[in-house]
Amino acid sequence: MTSTDAESIPLPEVLIFPHRLLSAETTEKLLNRLYEVPHVRQINLSGESLPTKVTYGPHIGLPVDHSERRVIKVKGKEVELQLQVGRVFVEIDDIDHLQGALDEIEKVCQEILTFGFNLEVGRYSKYRPTVTDYKKGKRC
Repeated sequence: MTSTDAESIPLPEVLIFPHRLLSAETTEKLLNRLYEVPHVRQINLSGESLPTKVTYGPHIGLPVDHSERRVIKVKGKEVELQLQVGRVFVEIDDIDHLQGALDEIEKVCQEILTFGFNLEVGRYSKYRPTVTDYKKGKRC
């Protein structure tokens, strides 16, 4: 099924769970390689926040100078990396091409994530509004 079908079956996602947090350099390499994989629709990242200012404690309001918070290039565009990546969610545009995309994703991960990773297939992001979203008038 493609994303244009009106059925309620969600598109599959591949969860890449590295065995450690990724550096900005590794994140940039991984994202650029993953976007080259056929049938990748979108990629979402999850991880530890890298704030610009201290939000609590005795140094509240002071700037945070973290070496991993920097601008990376993804698909030719500059993107400010605001987190240290711990999980990568890759949405596949067609369930019929899931196995081929999964094989390609695994090859990319073996090449870039030499310290180890786990792969899982499922649906990890919302694909339709919840009852709370409906009450608040929100859409996915």
